[in-house]
Amino acid sequence: MDTPKDFKLDRSAFKKQSLKEADDNLAYWQNKTYEERLAAAFYLNSVAYNFDINNPPRMDKSVFSMRKHEK
Repeated sequence: MDTPKDFKLDRSAFKKQSLKEADDNLAYWQNKTYEERLAAAFYLNSVAYNFDINNPPRMDKSVFSMRKHEK
């Protein structure tokens, strides 16, 4: 599995794609394992939401409550 250091977001690489390039990009990601795709998505989330990938934010569990379902 790739480590976060294997990913690098090149912010200057965005451009319009031809249909052929878009198909090649889709084929590239379809050839990756499920774990590799999740690792890449997690890395992109860390960049988008500006958090350390090795220390992600914790979910605030005080927002949720549990109660027994009455029949």
